[in-house]
Amino acid sequence: MSVLMVEERVDFNTLKETLQLTDGNLASHLRALEEAQYLRVEKQFVGRKPNTTYHATDEGRKAFTDHLDALEQLILDNRKDD
Repeated sequence: MSVLMVEERVDFNTLKETLQLTDGNLASHLRALEEAQYLRVEKQFVGRKPNTTYHATDEGRKAFTDHLDALEQLILDNRKDD
């Protein structure tokens, strides 16, 4: 999701290279995010090659922001006083 927060759309191969994941591992994670409706999948052909791109949904962007806020609060709550 972090990649999709800074890029409007990203294709499968770019995600795979950026995150250094195998095809199967990435596909599994993307499928889970799609089922949660955190991303949208667009499939098309570029020339004769299939091309799949992913877009974060509004719901996915909100969930990611909420997650970051919760992590930040966890850090603040557990920071030792100096």
